[in-house]
Amino acid sequence: MVKRVILPALIGLSVYFALFGGEYSVFEVRRVRAERAEYEERLVALEQTNDCLRAWAETLQSDSATIERLARERYGMIREGEILYRITESRDSESADSVPTDSVPRDSVQDSECR
Repeated sequence: MVKRVILPALIGLSVYFALFGGEYSVFEVRRVRAERAEYEERLVALEQTNDCLRAWAETLQSDSATIERLARERYGMIREGEILYRITESRDSESADSVPTDSVPRDSVQDSECR
């Protein structure tokens, strides 16, 4: 009689502890796997961004046309003999919820595929 009650109880407890207890429970393994998948996705995204930035850096080091375009767009640089025209809206015509064009940053440092 004792073997009929104690033995199944011990087996049941050991199965319960193997599945749900301890450091490596089923829930913990599932959580770690989900966390690992999330980190792998982030790693792929960061590697793509890194590759894009590396290509951009190489372009800046070797392509003078890109450097000139950046200088013209970002810093308003012009060649000798050129005239720079800046078209801005007057302060009177701006509405209260519009953003002034001077405060909008021009982010031409990266191509859109790097974002």
